[in-house]
Amino acid sequence: MPAAERPRLRTRLAVLYAAAAVVLGAVPVAAVGLGAWTGGSTQTVGAVAGGGTVSNTGPVLAAVVVGLIVVALVAAPIGWVLAGRAVRPLRELRSAAEGATADRLPEHGELGRYEEFADLSATLAGLYTRLDAAYAAQRRFIADASHELRTPLTVHRTLIQVALADPDADTTSLRVLCEELLRIGEQQEQLVAALLALAQGQQGPEATQPVDLATLAAEAVTARGSAAASVTIRADIQPAVVARSDPTLLASLVGNLLDNAIHHNLDGGRVDIETHRHGTRAVLAISNTGPIVPEDAVDRIMQPFQRLTAPRTHSGSSGLGLAIVHAIADSHGADLRVVSNPDGGLTVTVAFAAR
Repeated sequence: MPAAERPRLRTRLAVLYAAAAVVLGAVPVAAVGLGAWTGGSTQTVGAVAGGGTVSNTGPVLAAVVVGLIVVALVAAPIGWVLAGRAVRPLRELRSAAEGATADRLPEHGELGRYEEFADLSATLAGLYTRLDAAYAAQRRFIADASHELRTPLTVHRTLIQVALADPDADTTSLRVLCEELLRIGEQQEQLVAALLALAQGQQGPEATQPVDLATLAAEAVTARGSAAASVTIRADIQPAVVARSDPTLLASLVGNLLDNAIHHNLDGGRVDIETHRHGTRAVLAISNTGPIVPEDAVDRIMQPFQRLTAPRTHSGSSGLGLAIVHAIADSHGADLRVVSNPDGGLTVTVAFAAR
């Protein structure tokens, strides 16, 4: 319904106040009128031929109607004033919401004396708090992404300037320079691909169908055979069919978890990957050895571009792996659990709704 056609709450409350006053006033007035009608409703009029009587019902009813009209006229403005006071907190909430921006969200305390308005105010305050956190995370992500993209470009430019400033540069040094530039370019391509994967994961599945986690896990292990030469991968793969999922996003989730377990490992370390069905859930679990992850750092490394300061055997991580996993799991309504292992490394468990 268009805004111009919607009835105003204040007007409706005022009408209700007036109607209630009229109804409540009609009861005693009608009782008095009825008593006057039945108990003393006639009087002898000598001037009437044959000694007849004249009823006073008409004047009594007229008085009743006039009294009710007066009550309605008095009650309507009083109801209008009272309704205005009652809905004042709603106007304050509206004014605060209209002035809200990404940089300035409203702050207000409890509005009104009524429990309903207090609950609404608390709900909106919680919403504004979550929006503020989301905007802060977005700004932090843009700053981190800009830094991650700018750093390789700065190194890229510096290497070229050094080579141009070297009068003794020969074919061998230029070849080394080109190989280094290619390596930096590959890292940038991986970072851009990771950013796209994160955006796709946050967008959610475009098409859903049953997908077996066992198949995706087996393919991921096979594809990373050479990259995992310094670690041992132990697989316990059982059928675990996810009821509704995007195969591409699910493959990205499995691949990022496995890459994370390999990259953040130790020489001679171990990666355990397991898929199985548990009740109504299709479960994927990947555990790895590696540096000790403090419990208070688990939530932090789930955010984009957040890394541990512990040394790594393998390099080349984009810092987006677990963030991609979190986004894909959230878009599929899956339960994601990340636990720090006492001896080092992480155990990540993702439980989807099984077919």
